[in-house]
Amino acid sequence: MKIQGKTAIVTGGASGIGLGVCREFVARGGRVAILDLSAERAQAAAAELGDANAIAVTVNVADEEAVQAGVARAREAFGAVHVAVNCAGVPLAAKTVDREGKPFPLELWNRVIAVNLTGTFNVLRLAAAAMAGNEPEDDFGERGVIVNIASGAAFDGQTGQAAYAASKAGVVGMALPIARDLADFGIRVMTVAPGLFETPMVAGVPDKVRESLMKMVLYPRRMGEPREAGAMVCAIVEIPYLNAECIRLDAGARMAAR
Repeated sequence: MKIQGKTAIVTGGASGIGLGVCREFVARGGRVAILDLSAERAQAAAAELGDANAIAVTVNVADEEAVQAGVARAREAFGAVHVAVNCAGVPLAAKTVDREGKPFPLELWNRVIAVNLTGTFNVLRLAAAAMAGNEPEDDFGERGVIVNIASGAAFDGQTGQAAYAASKAGVVGMALPIARDLADFGIRVMTVAPGLFETPMVAGVPDKVRESLMKMVLYPRRMGEPREAGAMVCAIVEIPYLNAECIRLDAGARMAAR
């Protein structure tokens, strides 16, 4: 699918990888609806990208009505939705049983699953319903592209990441059946599993911890940059033969248990 003139919904688009996706998509001639829980950051991101290229919508991805309104706002502003990129997520962590013998708080588990997994599915199903009404892009009837952002934790979850790893593994696992569901509509579904990236989630990591993490990266031995994730998403949109797959974007990193 050509990005020029197309519209993408990007959840979590006000910062980190989401903002990297928005910047790269707009740089290639696309437009973005930034769906984010932070109204202030979303408005700042939209202002950076330009009023003609971006709108900001305050959305809790786990809220059906809020997402419906966000999709409707994107269609109202730009005429259609062609791409959905699910970047919104929370990295909350706790041990299954902590040192004091207390079990993982169930409310914490439910929140992580609600945002990272249910929220991703909530957005993609409503975006797909909007895409199904698009005019076909080519002779093969392409109408839309969905890209879900998972994590290397889906494969190499760390201590305390039971909920986070489970939510991201769910994002990876649902791509194939959803791609099968949407094939007749000409909608592709892909997953990207980033490794260690320079995002607000890791901004406060101590230098010693960062150095330890870098030892697990093959090459290049550095944190990934949000623009690289954005470029990956754009490549997925532009290459029609990519479907129902997960791409690890991690410089070959494989995380140890601790």
